[in-house]
Amino acid sequence: MADERPRQIRSMRVLEKYFSKSPAVARVAPFLIFVLLTACQGIFGAASAYWFYFAKIIVGAWLILEMRPFVSEMRWTISWEAIVVGILIFIAWVGLDNFYPKFFHAVATGNPFDVFGNNLAWFFIAVHILGMTFIVPPLEEVFYRSFLYRIIINENFLSVPLNKFLPTPFFATAIAFGIAHNEWLAGILCGAAFQWLVLRKNRLGDAMTAHAITNFLLGLWIVWKHDWHFW
Repeated sequence: MADERPRQIRSMRVLEKYFSKSPAVARVAPFLIFVLLTACQGIFGAASAYWFYFAKIIVGAWLILEMRPFVSEMRWTISWEAIVVGILIFIAWVGLDNFYPKFFHAVATGNPFDVFGNNLAWFFIAVHILGMTFIVPPLEEVFYRSFLYRIIINENFLSVPLNKFLPTPFFATAIAFGIAHNEWLAGILCGAAFQWLVLRKNRLGDAMTAHAITNFLLGLWIVWKHDWHFW
């Protein structure tokens, strides 16, 4: 029985043959699948925004398990810098919101109480906060801070050290991260701060932790203040 278990676990990794052959695919494909599911939120009515979010969190968790053996830098780490950056970015995200124009309407689930009864609404709130805290950070940090930052400067991106400061990738990645969000200005600051953590620590885990702290605090803020447009 001891020999069967590893074989069964390996057989469940349906993306292993793709991820093992290409470091780029292992880092990009999960992010793109996640983005595709995000784009589907709400296309079948208001309720579908919540169900698609629930689906993409389940799929996102599965993708993280699939890519984990092939993305060595995707490991959570914690530091005082990560905590401070996470809190400061949350403050900037909320505090700057009324002081700059938004260029597009973000795909947001909105207020679940407008769509569901009390119990189901709280279920989707819990799903959203868990997803934005534990699923979004690894997928986004691996794509932006590990892959995109390094591929811009070198096709063999794994040869580029995580702690090497490169001006063009630094600003390009921060801008790309920012314009992917409705809150683009806060997003650019966020992208720069998280990349700084990666450069300072020579690892991705602190940026993942800071990202998780920012998103968790933002989730609590959204529910407390009913600022549903943030998600």
